[in-house]
Order: sequence, then structure tokens, then C-alpha cells
Amino acid sequence: MRILVVEDEPNLGRALQRGLRAEGFEVDLVGDGAEGLWMIREGSYDAMVLDIMLPGKNGYEVCRELRAERNWIPILMLTAKSGEFDEAEGLDTGADDYLTKPFSFVVLVARLRALLRRGSRGEGDAYTIGDLTLDPVSHRCHRGEVEIPLTAREVAVLGFLMRRKGTIVSKQEILDNVWDIGFEGDPNIVEVYMRRIRKKIDEPFGTRSITTVRGAGYRMEPAEG
Repeated sequence: MRILVVEDEPNLGRALQRGLRAEGFEVDLVGDGAEGLWMIREGSYDAMVLDIMLPGKNGYEVCRELRAERNWIPILMLTAKSGEFDEAEGLDTGADDYLTKPFSFVVLVARLRALLRRGSRGEGDAYTIGDLTLDPVSHRCHRGEVEIPLTAREVAVLGFLMRRKGTIVSKQEILDNVWDIGFEGDPNIVEVYMRRIRKKIDEPFGTRSITTVRGAGYRMEPAEG
């Protein structure tokens, strides 16, 4: 697996490069957002570790431009900032996961491997609920004839709900199956993703397919107009 690390702190960047190479990854390292964007466009990478505070272009800009170009490479964002608004901004620009510095390298590797599994796995036929379809292999989602762009993590969350259609799934089940068992981040990350997915698959179409069951979790059914 080939990884691009975009990190402008030289010591941290080199440490990540050494550590990921020791884990068996092929790793390129750049320290500038514009250069990182160029590398992704010109190269062939399986995932990207992207710092937010970068010279040239910041991580939000890099992520936003890639998603606007319909490049769905899995992106793990790194930042020294903290707080749910910073995290939400990173996710809203299209990042798939988020780590706040300082972080555990073991956790970073686990999150990266999880993104890679979801970004490249083959799961057979597309899922269909009503006029909503999702192909987890190509990461293509449609409501009727309209294609809906999703990030790798959004595909994983939506795919899990569609596989369990009609069944109430708890926030913890989603964390265990879409993130990792033993996830130590804020469990409210599930709510962030639910808001993002609803804004994409339901709100523009005036429909509601994901229901929040108070105190229990979420249930996905054919959309109601």
C-alpha cells in the first residue's frame, strides 16, 4: 500500500514516514499543501495522511479540491487544533477520519488500516433501498438517476445501515463495525456522520430514509417523501 504523508513539521513527518515504512507501507513525504495536491493528482496512492496547518494550501483546501475533482482517496486528517467544530470542518470538507495531536502512532496505524480496508474492499452486489443504491466497491451512490458523492467513511457508514435495513442499530454497533472495536475517540462522531449523510442522500430530495430511534440508535428504511 502506497501512502502520501503531507506534514510540515519535519521531525513528525520523518517519524511518520519511518514508522509507516516499518509497518510495511510505501511512504512518500511532502511538507506543503500545494505539493501534496500535485502528488495525489499525478501519482497513484492508496491513502493520504494530511495535516491541516500547512504552507501553500491548508489541509481543508487540499481535501476540498480533491473531493470537488471526485477524487475519493481515503484521507486521515491530522491537526494540533481540537474541538468538535474543527473536527466537523475537516469532515465537512471530505476527510474520512481525524486525529488530534499528540496522538498514538498505534492508533494512527489502526485508523489508516481501517480506511484502507474500506477503501479497497470488494463486497459483491450493490445495496438497494427504494430508489437509493450504493456500490461499496466503486463508492458510487445514486438516488434515482442522481449520483451522490460520498467519502470512504460515509460509504462505510451508509453501507452498514443499508445491510441492516429495517433494523435498529446502536451508535456502538456502528462504531464497532465502521471504526474499530475499542475506538477511543468521541462516540458523537457517529452523529456527525449521520448529519452529513442525511444532508447528501435525503435533504436535497425532500425524503427521509434514516430515522433516529431515541435512546436506541438508527434505522434505515425506504425513503418517505
